[in-house]
Amino acid sequence: MVDSQVVLSGQTFAYTCYAIAIILLMGWFGIRLTKPAATSVVSKGLFYSFVGFLVVLGVSLHIVTYNTIPWAPMDLNRAEIKPDKVFNITVENHKFALPSEKLLINTNDKVLFDVYSKDLTYGFGLFREDNSMVFQMQVVPGHRNDILWQFDKPGIYTIRSTEYSGPKGAYMILKNVVEVSDLKK
Repeated sequence: MVDSQVVLSGQTFAYTCYAIAIILLMGWFGIRLTKPAATSVVSKGLFYSFVGFLVVLGVSLHIVTYNTIPWAPMDLNRAEIKPDKVFNITVENHKFALPSEKLLINTNDKVLFDVYSKDLTYGFGLFREDNSMVFQMQVVPGHRNDILWQFDKPGIYTIRSTEYSGPKGAYMILKNVVEVSDLKK
């Protein structure tokens, strides 16, 4: 599975270029509109060509970047995938209750994080050591809240709530509780 940081970097570049193209073209269009009457007429053909170009470019970007989302194939084929590990996690009173002190995972294992809230809406996010996010989901009481993930390289991760659940929610952090390693344990 492609690392989400690589995907984010690529999409940031592509969409920044797209946004700059839109801003430059809109600026050019605005300048042409505000010129004196003799030179300010913008033809309908030019206008619709501009709009059509933006639509084609935007749709093309979405089609090209669709397959770069690392979790998309796993989500689309989820019914046929059996996880290698399942971690049942409960959340109540602004505290995560893990099935063990550390969640030990082998690289390339497909892991299902099944999170259940007993009282409020919380977030469940997994963060790298540099505090960048690997994934997150909303945890709503009374609903199924799970995420299937495959870790392709070793690392140590922190669990945090990513949803506002009141002032205590800011302290819902379990540091270095998810450990992914190359060794089978």
